[in-house]
Amino acid sequence: MSRNDSKYFSTTKKGEIPELKEELNSQYKDKRKDAVKKVIAAMTVGKDVSSLFTDVVNCMQTENLELKKLVYLYLINYAKSQPDLAILAVNTFVKDSQDPNPLIRALAVRTMGCIRVDKITEYLCDPLQRCLKDDDPYVRKTAAICVAKLYDINAELVEDRGFLESLKDLISDNNPMVVANAVAALAEIQDNSSRPIFELTSTTLTKLLTALNECTEWGQVFILDALSRYKAADAREAENIVERVTPRLQHANCAVVLSSVKMILQQMELITSTDVVRNLCKKMAPPLVTLLSAEPEIQYVALRNINLIVQRRPTILAHEIKVFFCKYNDPIYVKMEKLEIMIKLASDRNIDQVLLEFKEYATEVDVDFVRKAVRAIGRCAIKLERAAERCISVLLELIKIKVNYVVQEAIIVIKDIFRRYPNTYESIIATLCENLDTLDEPEAKASMIWIIGEYAERIDNADELLESFLENFPEEPAQVQLQLLTATVKLFLKKPTEGPQQMIQVVLNNATAETDNPDLRDRAYIYWRLLSTDPEAAKDVVLAEKPVITDDSNQLDTSLLDELLVNIATLSSVYHKPPDAFVTRTHSLAQKTEDGDYPEGDEIGYSESPANPANGATSPPSSSYSVPASVAPASPPPSALVPDLLGDLMGMDDSVVPLDQPTSPARPALPIVLPASTGQGLQISAQLTRQDGQIFYSMLFENNTQVPLDGFMIQFNKNTFGLAAAGPLQVPQLQPGTSTRTLLPMVLFQNMSQGPPSSLLQVAVKNNQQPVWYFNDKFSFHVLFTEDGKMERSTFLETWRSLPDSNEVSRDFPDIVVGGVDVTLDLLAASNVFFIAKRKNANQDVFYFSAKIPRGTPLLVELTTVVGNPGVKCAIKTPSPEMSTFFFEAIETLLRS
Repeated sequence: MSRNDSKYFSTTKKGEIPELKEELNSQYKDKRKDAVKKVIAAMTVGKDVSSLFTDVVNCMQTENLELKKLVYLYLINYAKSQPDLAILAVNTFVKDSQDPNPLIRALAVRTMGCIRVDKITEYLCDPLQRCLKDDDPYVRKTAAICVAKLYDINAELVEDRGFLESLKDLISDNNPMVVANAVAALAEIQDNSSRPIFELTSTTLTKLLTALNECTEWGQVFILDALSRYKAADAREAENIVERVTPRLQHANCAVVLSSVKMILQQMELITSTDVVRNLCKKMAPPLVTLLSAEPEIQYVALRNINLIVQRRPTILAHEIKVFFCKYNDPIYVKMEKLEIMIKLASDRNIDQVLLEFKEYATEVDVDFVRKAVRAIGRCAIKLERAAERCISVLLELIKIKVNYVVQEAIIVIKDIFRRYPNTYESIIATLCENLDTLDEPEAKASMIWIIGEYAERIDNADELLESFLENFPEEPAQVQLQLLTATVKLFLKKPTEGPQQMIQVVLNNATAETDNPDLRDRAYIYWRLLSTDPEAAKDVVLAEKPVITDDSNQLDTSLLDELLVNIATLSSVYHKPPDAFVTRTHSLAQKTEDGDYPEGDEIGYSESPANPANGATSPPSSSYSVPASVAPASPPPSALVPDLLGDLMGMDDSVVPLDQPTSPARPALPIVLPASTGQGLQISAQLTRQDGQIFYSMLFENNTQVPLDGFMIQFNKNTFGLAAAGPLQVPQLQPGTSTRTLLPMVLFQNMSQGPPSSLLQVAVKNNQQPVWYFNDKFSFHVLFTEDGKMERSTFLETWRSLPDSNEVSRDFPDIVVGGVDVTLDLLAASNVFFIAKRKNANQDVFYFSAKIPRGTPLLVELTTVVGNPGVKCAIKTPSPEMSTFFFEAIETLLRS
């Protein structure tokens, strides 16, 4: 749409759908085009215009490319909810794929690939086969990407029709963009496949290196990422590859630069010549430095990648430490990353420069940054023995400034320096002791107490200093209490005079009889018994020589670093986590029915379960979702019917289990929604659940009839939240006396009903042997709470104030008791109700929480209670107060559990 098309987004009028219907069937082309634009505009802002499907599809028969694009866009959006009607458009797709205009041919294939409907997939194969061999490179490159989309829908079909071989042939194409798209498609397919599909050979390597110089920047990224998987045969081949890739380091696109660096780093592992390695390190430095002159967001990504690179090859940027000096206008996240890299690059040669910078940073206004800078000085002291004295001098100068948080951070790092260099810098203890009164943070207090206890024999008034901390022993945090206990025992063992003797008695009494912290109590009892039975043994234990520490807090494990370096220029290198830690792989396994045909939908529109062989053996479950291993059920013990262990391990347990076999205790019992007495022997238990940010309908089918049941299908009636099945119901043939459990992925806002909101699902289930069974299932509202519902306190306050008082609804729960605060907060957080703040109101505790439901609607919650006593008042403020009833039901369920 052009800039002048904003008029199509104007507010809707009454009876808009009939008017649009009339305009779509107009005899005038311009009127039809305007009508389609209005439909797309309505669809864009979230209105349901699926009832116009047939009328919009009729507009496909046009030579106007703009109109055709709009109709295709509409089709992509609604084909999934109207699969039967989508087939009406297939003939036009097939016809357009042979159009003389290459733009229309490519558009047809691209659209067919985006329509993820099984019924259309088989019609896509022939046009796709033609387009992969099309004369026009634009059509070929579009078809290459379409193969990857088709593989995601039906992998077996792609392999049977030879599309993978066609893709591999495109790597030899004379057009570099076709080559790049073929590589991108094969890489995507390889990621979704468990067996090797895209393997680079020396022949393929030459073709990719040739195409690299001519294709667009994103094509270069795809090719470079593919090349980084290639293992060179020897050092000479590695040098040749690097030589061909090195010019890419000068590219203006940051992604190309980082992909080139990744590729070169991989090949450098095989290069034996030190001169070649040194030259490559020199060549990689300028482009990496250039990335730091980009926007802050790109700088951050570059810095996260550089952080990994310098851990493996510090020489690359050893002479470039000045570019990591922080600028006054750098965002805090960039400054923090620069600090980390400066510590890694600090050496005896540049430490004076670095310390001057750190000292400057320690006088900034940003408290977090100042703390990090002070800690950075300490880490440099631990890392560089020759520079330790200079670092301590800087820390002492900072302590003299008397800024509270600077002093506390300095004491924390000096404690670590004492651990690194014992009996070397103890002369500064007197200066530290002058600042005891300013300490109010647990870690700083604990560090100072450790220093006093460790060097008690050198501090004349050590007992007085410790006594000043002991006055508030019961109120101190556990970290401080533990250090006080140990330090007092050390003092007693080093100076067994009357003063320390009285102190140790008080401390041991407080730490055993007056505390409920098991760690503190256990340590106190151990010390007590050691001191009372064998004081010499106590000396050997408490005053034992401590191991010298090293600064490895910023070093990654070697195997993890190797994996992250392979994933440079991806999210993995920004998170510093392997991909498996935050990406769930989805393997789509194509599944055939008995006849070898792919299952087709029923005319009533049920999601269908494929048929199974008559002997009841379960076939591998087809699934486009995965369940985390933490909720995967344990494998059942062997029985007459062998379970599908693979499906079970993947958390898609469609295995058949005899009814009398005990189920795994790890699984909660599901509520019965269709009793056996109503379902003529078929019993269904079900519940809506949320796992890993995805909503599932967890179902248990039990066959108490005398015949096998198969061909299960499910349909959800229109409902308030538009909940509908995201895929077919995967239920194997169910033998008499057996049960099976399955997870059905759900989607929202697909099938929405009008009228007052309700949390009731109306469900229909059928199979080949029985009539359709209908049942109602009331779900708990907290299943819809999203993982991004946590707010900052300022945002929470601002949102609360911005909402009118009429949007606030409250309810009392007189018999609910909040027992433990931590347990309750953890319980609510597990259901995506996030704690914001707490305050006292008279004798009551007031807690504030935030949650969010799909489409970003916030729920602001205030819970008022007296902890340990019956009675909870819950108030909720939200832009959608009509949802408050559901929320109260959900919060009551959670608090009672």
